[in-house]
Amino acid sequence: MKIQLKRVYETESPEDGFRILADRLWPRGIKKEALHLDFWAKEVAPSTALRKRYHQDGKFEDFKADYTQELLANPAFASFLEMLKPHKVITLLTASKLIEKSALPILKEAISRNSLKTS
Repeated sequence: MKIQLKRVYETESPEDGFRILADRLWPRGIKKEALHLDFWAKEVAPSTALRKRYHQDGKFEDFKADYTQELLANPAFASFLEMLKPHKVITLLTASKLIEKSALPILKEAISRNSLKTS
């Protein structure tokens, strides 16, 4: 499975495959009908408490460790992985300005590692 990362404000592309919003909150300034989306994965996005703590302290490595633990303990994550199985290409979307410091790379890594276990 190919996993791509993209901001919600970038133009949709046919190469995006299955498009997933991976933020718990809906992106500002975008109407729901304007964002071409296949699934909103708010159940596997970082918890509100974790997101707020990360915004306060800005420590990405701590955020990465905590979010990874959250994902592995989250029953919705297993269901999410099952839903992804039929898709050859998925694009994880975020409103974050810095994708590399967002939850997306962490979620991508968790999908890659755990989808191999569920195959």
